Amino acid sequence: MALTFELDPSFTPALRDGITALWADVSNAGGAVGFVPPVTPEEIRPELLKHLVAIEEGRTRLLVGRDENGAVVATAFLNLNTHRLMKHWLWLYTVMVHPRLQGRGCGRDLMAAAADAARSIEGIEAIRLTCRGGTGADRFYTACGYKEVGRVPDAIRVAPGDDRDDIIMLLPL
Repeated sequence: MALTFELDPSFTPALRDGITALWADVSNAGGAVGFVPPVTPEEIRPELLKHLVAIEEGRTRLLVGRDENGAVVATAFLNLNTHRLMKHWLWLYTVMVHPRLQGRGCGRDLMAAAADAARSIEGIEAIRLTCRGGTGADRFYTACGYKEVGRVPDAIRVAPGDDRDDIIMLLPL
């Protein structure tokens, strides 16, 4: 299935609801996107609001992937650095592909679209992201060209007694 990607789409109630539903579906399928299942869309909305504030302030760009019916099935948030010594790279956050599409190449397509979006931003030379250890996400990002550049052991507490490494990865553009 080929997805259509759009950088900086108009933010409508339908887009908001689509991202919120996607985020809940990904989280509830075990995706490491800031929540632990079970989670409801209502619990996700405040976190999405934080991203929207950053978009309004010009600190974040939104990349959305849609299926052939126009449904939101993939997202990534590109966060620009505000520190004057780090403006040559950006952070990639909340990278999501709907669980029903995983294993079909849509994640690789999303990562390629994110790299293209980053290249379109003047002065950006690299993308940095973090992922939760123990999920296999680091292997996926490595297959997309990212290299592990750091690891903080047990930095993410998923549940009592379930601490995971925070893995830092980099893609030079």
